[in-house]
Amino acid sequence: MKIKINGKETETDGASLYRIKSAFCPTVQNPVVILNGFQTAEDLPVQEGDEVVLIEKGKMPGKDVLEAMISARHTPHVYEKVKQAHVAVAGLGGLGSNIAVALARTGVGYLHLVDFDVVEPSNLNRQQYGIRHLGRLKTEALRSELAEINPYINITVDPVLVTADNAVGLFAGDEIVCEAFDKPEAKAMLVNTLLEKCPRKKIVSGSGMAGYESSNSIVTKRSMKNLYMCGDGETKAMVGRGLMAPRVLICAGHQANMVLRLILGIEEV
Repeated sequence: MKIKINGKETETDGASLYRIKSAFCPTVQNPVVILNGFQTAEDLPVQEGDEVVLIEKGKMPGKDVLEAMISARHTPHVYEKVKQAHVAVAGLGGLGSNIAVALARTGVGYLHLVDFDVVEPSNLNRQQYGIRHLGRLKTEALRSELAEINPYINITVDPVLVTADNAVGLFAGDEIVCEAFDKPEAKAMLVNTLLEKCPRKKIVSGSGMAGYESSNSIVTKRSMKNLYMCGDGETKAMVGRGLMAPRVLICAGHQANMVLRLILGIEEV
């Protein structure tokens, strides 16, 4: 039968994981074994078309195998679709930097990072940057971080301020745009401009994730045909209510997950 082992289509007569493990890594003690996205130590049956990944801990695999190992815990047949997707992240702060990291780990093939700003100390409380990034453009700092996470994605950057005049051209090649700005005026400008002038483009926006209110109040809603809103829609940042990592990361997770669902053709009702 034909199965995939570490990303390569392979002919095998091994009908179970133990037999495959013995045949393909006989000298490795206790390798990590993943069957169709699920790590297991059991001797499970293997069927035609299954995907098996065998990982030797502590060893850096070759490039031809590393990509398969990065996506080994994915649900089967997701990686093939996300690898072809073009997604933009507009704003690389608390929302955007965390969205970009989640999408890179998911394997989105083409990421477009847009932000004019540089990393400064107050960013470190919720954004995907470190001390070594202070003073660097967020686009460049995040690109280097994502390359360490997944070297197989294509990353383009635009260190520019997004305006109503340049938004259409800037995001022309992106199927999905994640709006991740801080200021309400900038959020409204980007969403309204793209809805009006790019009616087929899908937009995933965030609104209401400040402070430390209940995690459960952050939700994903389809507001219009191609507009998805994540957050509670109420708790904006203001004097006495700052932006804290936990809720910001929860909202970023909602946005990244909605992007994944859209790539897979699943739309919220």
